Amino acid sequence: MGAGHEDSRGFETNDHGQSPAELARFEARYRDGLFDTVRFWFPRAADAEHGGYLLFCDRDGTLFDTDKGIWQTGRTSWMLSTLFLTVERRPEWLEWARLGIDFLRRHGFDADGRMYFHVTRDGRPIRQRRYYFSETFACMAFAAYAKASGDERAAEEARGLFGRILEYAAAPGLLPAKFTGTRPLKGLVAPIITIGTAQALRETIGDPRADGAIDRCIAEIGRDFVKPDLGAVLEAVAPDGSFVDHADGRLLNPGHALEGAWFILHEAKHRRDPALVALGSRMLDLMWPWGWDAEHGGILYFRDVKNLPVQEYWHDMKFWWPQNEAVIATLLAYQLTGEARYAQWHRDVSDWAHEKFADPVHGEWFGYLHRDGRVSTTTKGNLWKGFFHLPRMQWYCWRLVRELQARPA
Repeated sequence: MGAGHEDSRGFETNDHGQSPAELARFEARYRDGLFDTVRFWFPRAADAEHGGYLLFCDRDGTLFDTDKGIWQTGRTSWMLSTLFLTVERRPEWLEWARLGIDFLRRHGFDADGRMYFHVTRDGRPIRQRRYYFSETFACMAFAAYAKASGDERAAEEARGLFGRILEYAAAPGLLPAKFTGTRPLKGLVAPIITIGTAQALRETIGDPRADGAIDRCIAEIGRDFVKPDLGAVLEAVAPDGSFVDHADGRLLNPGHALEGAWFILHEAKHRRDPALVALGSRMLDLMWPWGWDAEHGGILYFRDVKNLPVQEYWHDMKFWWPQNEAVIATLLAYQLTGEARYAQWHRDVSDWAHEKFADPVHGEWFGYLHRDGRVSTTTKGNLWKGFFHLPRMQWYCWRLVRELQARPA
């Protein structure tokens, strides 16, 4: 921690980093950007005929496909319910959230209770993946909608899904394996997404299992994936946490690591726990040099921990979501530590991303840029990109900036 005073949460801070004028600039950016993002998607994305959301959008919002992703259905419903609960109780936000809940109930699950990944507009299944992330986003959606609407059935559905998620996490063999037993790996994304799901459940309808799940996942991340000796947070490790010196084991995904860092910092803030501040900050410090592109700006997609060639051909592209995670992580780290470097990193990534990704003509952000910041495709929405990462960043950072502005001088 830097030298300074203790803030209202008991964490030591100092007095440099972001001036009142800069905080006002960021507040306007995130607040106005959030409402602009909502206007881009709605009401056009709401499918009144079949339920759910039509999210395959070109630059101006023109629909180029009518299929639906179950991830995006849950994410969108969660985001709408969250805005209803925390920003303004607009009836249309809750009604649009209901469209996603009803679609998930009717079309999200197979006969055994497993969730699909990709379905047609009217809900006929196309794809089912070998992990439980559809369940995590549906759990978040049901929980937030339950609190927003008072729908007790949705609350029970959320708790049931959370139990299933914990079973999947504890016994990976319940789902079809991606790898053989020759060189087994486990990924960073599973404990990260479990933390985020448990936090979302705890902050809406509550669940006595949430804190324990968060504890276990944070311990696993700190023990197995954070590797100070390698100077990085690994994307995948052996089941015992050891380093696997092959292309998959050397892979770094700065976006995932930064998302994990801010989830842990969020938990630190909730618990007022300096040890968690230290862990989240360490993850950010380790991964910033790997992620930040010193030549062109922005967060790179993949790196190799030994600086060897990366097998994924899009490794040096700039996707929208790692920038969103970096914006949150740096601002939250600054709030909790007062360290000026986090204010500078936040300034750098937020300004670069808003200059390169934001569409000044039609609104929202492009999803995919070349390394130098040129637009690769005009896609605004697909199975992976929708009404989630960008509005979540805008919503969360708007709240953080307002808290920073409310601090005593």
